[in-house]
Amino acid sequence: MSLPRRSEWFFRGFRKYARRYIARHFHALRVDRDGPAPVDPTGPLVVAMNHASWWDPMTAVVLSELLGAGRAHYAPMDQQGLDQYRVLERLGIFGVELESARGGIAFLRKATAILGRPESVLWITPQGRFADARERPTRFREGLGRLLHRTAEVSVIPLAIEYPFWNDRRPELLVRFGGTIAVGDGGARPAEDWTRLVESALEEAQDALAASSCSRDASRFEALIAGSAGVGGVYDLGRRLRSALRGEAFSKEHRIHR
Repeated sequence: MSLPRRSEWFFRGFRKYARRYIARHFHALRVDRDGPAPVDPTGPLVVAMNHASWWDPMTAVVLSELLGAGRAHYAPMDQQGLDQYRVLERLGIFGVELESARGGIAFLRKATAILGRPESVLWITPQGRFADARERPTRFREGLGRLLHRTAEVSVIPLAIEYPFWNDRRPELLVRFGGTIAVGDGGARPAEDWTRLVESALEEAQDALAASSCSRDASRFEALIAGSAGVGGVYDLGRRLRSALRGEAFSKEHRIHR
């Protein structure tokens, strides 16, 4: 089966746009220092993300730069949604009929073809629906397990995402990568076992990210994008005047994080 179409120059241009867009709407995009992206991963990759928000695809596009140059990125999307935004196909996004057996078979065929290329990265939200980042247990639909059962020499990277508010007017965008799962011979395990294994790994990453998030300690994270700061309006005007009267440099930060 042929691979979904994509345009590398369009993908790179959209990634630049996504960085600017996130910077305008978030205080910062931060990567948990205890859960960084894997260094120079080899072979085809599956990034299994929790599905917390509309922002997830935009976040994935930005994070793609952490997985090395020369990668070709793909992601499934509900066919009805893709029909409304056909331009997204140029990013490597392909349509899936979520509620039909035919759609499930088509997904497996396309995803297997993608993972047959060593440069490929398949970004997937195996929960198959929006779910609160703190919902437990973390549960997937059966598609990812079936996919891994029919693949070989693939690596799975769990990715936990949260969008909490800390001390600024804008929210934080926090991510944490889990430990890489090596799939040597996918057929050596039943599909259900693969599902449970990745569920557990993603839930572990989510729990660890939740602990870091609850600390509200920016030093526990590396800022990948420094976004907008400050309360704005008359509030920042008063703070500016106070800083000027004291002879201090003005900082837009509502509060200096520990």
